[in-house]
Amino acid sequence: MSPKLREGEYVFAVLTQEQVETLNPMLLFEEEEGKTVVITKAEAEARSIHYDAVWNLITLTVHSDLQAVGLLAAVSNKLAEAGISINVVSAFYHDHLFVLPEKANEAMRILEQFPK
Repeated sequence: MSPKLREGEYVFAVLTQEQVETLNPMLLFEEEEGKTVVITKAEAEARSIHYDAVWNLITLTVHSDLQAVGLLAAVSNKLAEAGISINVVSAFYHDHLFVLPEKANEAMRILEQFPK
């Protein structure tokens, strides 16, 4: 799965369409309650955007199939056993795991132990 801990700190926030239009979000997802964005912590602070937690990002650099069964369940279970919560985003090419910064190195250690 070749996990890679990416540089930077990220936050999740819920914003209005007007706020979103002025940002450069890594992720935008529309929910009934508002538009959820993932942006850098630096961008959130520069624009006084409220967020609850800061996250690091681990990308599983293996090309993942959007129809594959079981990979994320296995990853989630293994990290949950270690008390590590994750927020998962599956994009076209890769799966991405947002983890709390204090758990990022431990998560990487666990992910690197998965069979190649």
